[in-house]
Amino acid sequence: MTVVAIGSIPLIMTLGNSMLIPILPKMQSELGLSSFQASLTITVFSIVAAFFIPILGYLSDRFSRKAVILPALVLYGLGGILAGFAAWKFQHAFTWILVGRSLQGIGAAGTAPIAMALTGDLYKGAKESRVLGLVEASNGFGKVLSPILGAAIGLIIWFGVFFAFPLVVLISFILSWIFIREKEHAKNPPKPSKYIKGLLSVFKHEGRWLFTAYLAGATCLFTLFGILFYLSDTLETAHHIDGVIKGLILAIPLLVMCTTSYITGSKIGKNQKLMKRLIVLGFIFSTASYATLTFFDNLVPFISVLVVSSVGTGFVLPCINSFITGAVGQERRGFVTSLYGSVRFLGVAIGPPLFGRLMAWSHAGMFLSIAGFTALVGLLSLLMIRVKKEDAEEGAKGSGRKDKKTIQMLEPIEGR
Repeated sequence: MTVVAIGSIPLIMTLGNSMLIPILPKMQSELGLSSFQASLTITVFSIVAAFFIPILGYLSDRFSRKAVILPALVLYGLGGILAGFAAWKFQHAFTWILVGRSLQGIGAAGTAPIAMALTGDLYKGAKESRVLGLVEASNGFGKVLSPILGAAIGLIIWFGVFFAFPLVVLISFILSWIFIREKEHAKNPPKPSKYIKGLLSVFKHEGRWLFTAYLAGATCLFTLFGILFYLSDTLETAHHIDGVIKGLILAIPLLVMCTTSYITGSKIGKNQKLMKRLIVLGFIFSTASYATLTFFDNLVPFISVLVVSSVGTGFVLPCINSFITGAVGQERRGFVTSLYGSVRFLGVAIGPPLFGRLMAWSHAGMFLSIAGFTALVGLLSLLMIRVKKEDAEEGAKGSGRKDKKTIQMLEPIEGR
């Protein structure tokens, strides 16, 4: 039940944007908004969350994960209630909706990234990788479920989606309150100056591989949401498909990613050599998929090729999660994983508008540019990640024992 409770937390963050997408046109018409104003309900949430994630990560290191997660869930639910009542009863409803969405963004900052750090605190070895795979699968499941759920609720009343948030939050809050039992944090946590000095030391010695890992995770989310934006637009304009059917089609690549993430997390254990291979293989899959999509316009073959990139994303994300949670000790894990969460959020925020610009430029150019970018990130992952020989041997044996130091990322060796 502890694992179920942890898995419910990232689901909350995922629902925050995706569940609103199907009702945005209705909100725009009901409130007399422009398309830009309607899109702000997504943008405000993401930007606020990206800003507050490192702050709440630090607080979770200083106090405890649960002390951040539970109030964050409450704030997330209250933001949904405020936005819902604003849409239903308030004058100047849109302003209050944005206030509610900002509160939800702050709440979302204390969910999935803190859940990753909590997993690293509670579990070690192969079980940590399995639970991290479940966390990523839960994130993916939320992406699968949310457009379908949002479209279904929108058929009843468009602002009902806002009131659905506190109901989902309540379940996660109860599970987290009852079943999550943390290990005791330090009684005398470091002062902020000492904490920051320790973080600077971490990034000084391990910054290259950490930033490469951050880039890899952000790239997966950037390309995933960008290509979904493209697919959503294509379904309506070229194939005249919308509503729940559109949500079901969008869910196909997400479901593949979700399933692959869960299987990957359950199989990698603490085998860092395997993780590195899967990261590189994942980017190879994504690059091949995006390059090949240049030649397809028909829906069925397009989706068939697109799911190859979803498999690649499902390979990469659980492995990156495992690397990052094991990068530092418990006392600074919250900040490091939260910074990763911020970068992922920025990837989500950048994907749709950038893909929109590329769509206006060139269909073939869009896919080839993205394929080139994923190939570059895959190459960086290959060059920047180095697994210590003894750790690779341990991983090959399937050992679940706690390593003295599971992985060492070395700077590229030049001139040798």
